[in-house]
Amino acid sequence: MNRAALNEAVAKEMGDSKAAADRAVAAVLESIAKGLKKQGEVSLVGFGTFKVKKRAARMGRNPKTGEAIKIKASKSVGFKAGRPLKESL
Repeated sequence: MNRAALNEAVAKEMGDSKAAADRAVAAVLESIAKGLKKQGEVSLVGFGTFKVKKRAARMGRNPKTGEAIKIKASKSVGFKAGRPLKESL
């Protein structure tokens, strides 16, 4: 499912327009992003937890040349599904 399909599903569930559903989906996604930036974790009970993960700097290889390269430390987002979500699959 992509964002357009999600917007359509939300519009159908809400019985509202696609534009209103798009604003609702955008607001939820923006709130999750802000929560991750501010607190590093967003828990949605019954759904799962989004968490910022730190990746340490490391050495890697350029697959084309085989040359060793330095990969900078970075941050990423992980998601751990909650039990109700897991069981619904």
